[in-house]
Amino acid sequence: MNLDAIQSALRDSNLDGWLFYDHHHRDPIAARILGLDPKAHITRRWYYFIPASGEPRKLAHRVERGRLDALPGAKTLYSSWQELHAGIETMLVGARRIAMQYSPNNDIMYVSMVDAGTVEFLRSLGKQIVSSADLVSQFEAVLSAGQVASHAAAQQAIDAILAEGWKEMGRRVRPGTASVSEYDMVVWLREAMRREGLVWESGPNVSANANSSDSHYEPAAEKSAPIREGDFVLIDIWGRQDSNRDPNHDPNTDSPGTIFYDITWTGVVGREPSAREQQVFETVRNARDAAIAAVESAFAEGRPICGFEADDAARAVIRAAGFGESFTHRTGHNIAQELHGNGAHLDNLETHDDRRILPNTCFSVEPGIYLPEFGVRSEVNMLTVPGKAWVTGKIQRELVRI
Repeated sequence: MNLDAIQSALRDSNLDGWLFYDHHHRDPIAARILGLDPKAHITRRWYYFIPASGEPRKLAHRVERGRLDALPGAKTLYSSWQELHAGIETMLVGARRIAMQYSPNNDIMYVSMVDAGTVEFLRSLGKQIVSSADLVSQFEAVLSAGQVASHAAAQQAIDAILAEGWKEMGRRVRPGTASVSEYDMVVWLREAMRREGLVWESGPNVSANANSSDSHYEPAAEKSAPIREGDFVLIDIWGRQDSNRDPNHDPNTDSPGTIFYDITWTGVVGREPSAREQQVFETVRNARDAAIAAVESAFAEGRPICGFEADDAARAVIRAAGFGESFTHRTGHNIAQELHGNGAHLDNLETHDDRRILPNTCFSVEPGIYLPEFGVRSEVNMLTVPGKAWVTGKIQRELVRI
């Protein structure tokens, strides 16, 4: 935990403090920002208050009195609910405008970790509870130089794996060769990523024809379509360096680990694309590029831009082409040590994400159009620094010919 940086951010935001609260690991964001053990045995409520200035304050149950001992600040203990209420009131004396993992109307549900009852109790004490969404972005999504380097390493490996994966698919679908399924290609991609020292969550995704219309399709050994000449294919692949093998990761620091790279490409097998496929691909490509341009221009001009604004730029292109109802998800998501990180998402559909896209953050840009017979998504990743934003890997300009 960087106490000085947190308190500086609180003062910049005109907040009196940031109140962290957990019970049974309901708030993993708190554990990461404070540097607490994510696997600790937590059966009683604890509270940790960081004021904009001065010493932090702790409130812990006597049964788990040492739970916050790794953190600075004076500690108060409680057993009864009466002591708990009195302890919360005392620790917040002098503070009125307080940040918590809360979002009005649950608009940004990714940070909505605090239960309604706790918010009600704090309001009964005269406290104004403010969303910590922008603070969470600052302390969860902003990347170090080492993390940016880890993203670049994952990008180089995955771009090469995907390029070879298309070739392998082509070799397997040609006449006289063994058949290949979506799942066969998933297995091939996984093995290739393992050889490169990458780790990932579930996936990757290889989907053919109508299956590519399901943006979260997951082929499995028992549920997988064949890939044949004439098919339309989508590949979504993501991964990051194994932190234990990453030379840029210092395990003695409290900085998060390696950063994901996440891309989606589409192609056709053994033929030229149809006019409809080409139209849909070009629309998605243009929407992607519109969102990229919106972010690039904002950073070049030193102008703040929120996640919803980049989504609007992409969505306007798809709506103008008559495919608005077929773009069923947000334009992009924050990327960090988790595939879907806690920074701003490019979203004005599923949520109105008014969090600012911060310098030194990473995120995907991935608009899509999903028709009954096939779906197209074109996904790139972007990085930002003050005055500049850019795409980090290869950019698909045309449908792949397999």
